[in-house]
Amino acid sequence: MSTFYWPEPSLEFAAGVIDPGPTAESLYVVCHSGKVLMQFDEARNWRAANSAEIQGYSVVSEHYMGNLGSVPCYAMEVAAPGEGEFADLRSQLEKFSALMFNLVGRALQISDWYRTHRCCGRCGQPTTDHPADRARVCEGCGLHFYPRLSPSIIVLVHRGDEVLLGRNHLFPEGLFSTLAGFVEPGESIEETVRREVKEEVGVNVGELSYRGSQPWPFPNSLMLGFHAAYESGDIVLQEEEIAEAKWFHCSDLPWVPGKFAISRWLIDDYVSSLGFDI
Repeated sequence: MSTFYWPEPSLEFAAGVIDPGPTAESLYVVCHSGKVLMQFDEARNWRAANSAEIQGYSVVSEHYMGNLGSVPCYAMEVAAPGEGEFADLRSQLEKFSALMFNLVGRALQISDWYRTHRCCGRCGQPTTDHPADRARVCEGCGLHFYPRLSPSIIVLVHRGDEVLLGRNHLFPEGLFSTLAGFVEPGESIEETVRREVKEEVGVNVGELSYRGSQPWPFPNSLMLGFHAAYESGDIVLQEEEIAEAKWFHCSDLPWVPGKFAISRWLIDDYVSSLGFDI
């Protein structure tokens, strides 16, 4: 099984909740209304802000996320963008390393969770920070609110030297990808794979092979990636969602997502296992 990540051996992120206190070297992911402050190093890769660069912002909330090496990292929600350039993470993927993508995704999700859980959804009373966990606690009824994660599957259906790829209505013309969908309450991951494939393209799959996962903060998914062997059925589209779906030979693939996305990892993994290049 392939390992889906881009190693950065000089850097390691250790998640944490209890703030040890900022230092002069602390790093900040500055967020505003679901967007992130865009700053770059000399190689034009995104970088976090330092303590000097956050001066002048009106801070709404600040959350310790963990340490990058020995450096404390914070998610900082600000009231207004000021003079900085803020951008949607999804539109800027090529500017982030895998490590920085995960760090920024974590910051955006924590900031969004905090912003939307100021009051209890059951009794309406204000919430406060839990002393040890990443949670908000209702002052009235004691209900706990943890950051939301939405598990979803993403699957490459294969049939010998062919793979089944689809195009969502939201995709650019000509772009094809793997199939995906959210887990329903009371459903196992394996059941989700079989249901989503059947719903979206009308075919049945047999043997499943789990291949890896990727946090996908749009807004809070955790993508669980599979290969699935075709078993039976003809393509019948779920037309309100899927614009087009086809079988493609591994030597003649269409335009597929870039190497950053787990959909591409799944395609590359299968295609290369058969000796084809992509």
